[in-house]
Amino acid sequence: MLPTAQEVAERAARVVIEGVRAALASGRTEPVIGLATGSSPVGLYTVLAGAVEAGEVDFGRARGFALDEYVGLPPRHPESYREVLLREVCGPLGLPPERLHVPDGSGDSEEALAAGAADYERRIAEAGGVDVQILGIGANGHLGFNEPGSALTSRTRVKRLSERTRGDNARFFDSLDAVPTHCVTQGLGTVLDARRLVLVASGAGKAAAVAAAVEGPLSASCPASVLQWHADAVVVLDEAAAVGLANRDYYDASAAGL
Repeated sequence: MLPTAQEVAERAARVVIEGVRAALASGRTEPVIGLATGSSPVGLYTVLAGAVEAGEVDFGRARGFALDEYVGLPPRHPESYREVLLREVCGPLGLPPERLHVPDGSGDSEEALAAGAADYERRIAEAGGVDVQILGIGANGHLGFNEPGSALTSRTRVKRLSERTRGDNARFFDSLDAVPTHCVTQGLGTVLDARRLVLVASGAGKAAAVAAAVEGPLSASCPASVLQWHADAVVVLDEAAAVGLANRDYYDASAAGL
């Protein structure tokens, strides 16, 4: 837990860089980064871009895999997650665009979308799995676009977005009606396969979801609670997002040496 969102971004970036270095040290010449979108990781990406400029890390041979993508947006729509990641990650971090992988939301049938989701799972496996997965958390506890009620061992698939999530994301579109109703998202089981998870959250609006994810029961009602299953999950919060945690003193003491 840190006082400000900027400090959250700086600490989380350090954890990501450490994960990339660990992957390289293990012989992974092309480390794989799992990329979240939305407002939560924006500051983290900005700090990583600064680290690239300073020569502290190089993403030129990395591969990036997006958590999710909307279904049905036109090619090159500015709010498709491919376009968002090209703007916010590939350019600033020096990640070559051809090394960015995004779920295919362009299928014109359930069968085509399902085939694209299965292909995405294969591509992750062929890359050797994700070394560091960057995550945010929704106000309702969603992880990726795994809404409450999602199977805890799920794989990449098509999901319907909850009205709460559509409302939260309407700020990126001209209107609520313009927000897609469906997406293709990595499943919770897919996320858990990553070697390291780094979740960032800031603001009081995330406090209830964070408390449920970290201290609540492992439950499909809070998809982010699957982080409790992972051996190397790092949660970086500001004071406002941490306000609901009952064991705050213990977490502060545990993090003191990080």
